[in-house]
Amino acid sequence: QVQLVESGGGSVQAGGSLRLTCTTSGLTFSIYRRGWFRQAPGKDREYVATAWSGGDADYVDSVKGRFTISRDAAKSTIYLQMNSLKPEDTGVYYCYADATGSSTRFWGQGTQVTVSS
Repeated sequence: QVQLVESGGGSVQAGGSLRLTCTTSGLTFSIYRRGWFRQAPGKDREYVATAWSGGDADYVDSVKGRFTISRDAAKSTIYLQMNSLKPEDTGVYYCYADATGSSTRFWGQGTQVTVSS
């Protein structure tokens, strides 16, 4: 059974930092892309960042320069370092994984991030 488990969410004041972790288990295929989405109350799920297995990374414009995605392939884990947090970063953050040989995108259950002004 494939599981993606996020951790590291919490409540911080604007300008603070958090580091999210997403660990994957039970995936028999090779992961070629992993990343993060977020969903604020009453809004659609929004793309945040992606890390490819080859080392490239991509970010939505609103987090560039503040967020950094990284991966530890040996631990099947990705991280999202979030600095200079803003109230508009508040939401539930979901990690995902895309694997070769599978048409299914795998999702975690989400972790809450709340940034107060």
